This record gives sequence, structure tokens and C-alpha cells, in this order.
Amino acid sequence: MSYELVRPRNRVIAGVCSGLADRYGLRASTVRLIFVLSCLLPGPQILVYAALWAVMPDASRLGPRGSRF
Repeated sequence: MSYELVRPRNRVIAGVCSGLADRYGLRASTVRLIFVLSCLLPGPQILVYAALWAVMPDASRLGPRGSRF
């Protein structure tokens, strides 16, 4: 389980679900399934996903140990 919330290098679309799964110790497919099922309900799920995509740092831009320097 990672303690940072970053988008990993091996991602499907934007890496948001994979990053959340790594952070909370879940499988990425489980988080993706929860996201797709939540899109069936009314709410701002797509906007939250887009905001996380913009806010979460990309792991490929971080240093070797996960630092930004």
C-alpha cells in the first residue's frame, strides 16, 4: 500500500482508479467497477474524476523515490 496519491505509469485511461487502488490497498479492477457502477447514479462522478486527473501528480514525473525534487 502506497501512502502517496499518484497516478501510476501503468494505467488504462488516466490512472485515477489505479492511483486510488494503490493508495488504499485495493485492486484497480475493483475501483474501476465501483466507478462505473457509480456513474449509473446521479451525481458529479465524471467531474470528480476529471478533478482528480488534474490534481493527482503523474508518477512518471516524480523522482526515483517518489519525491518531486
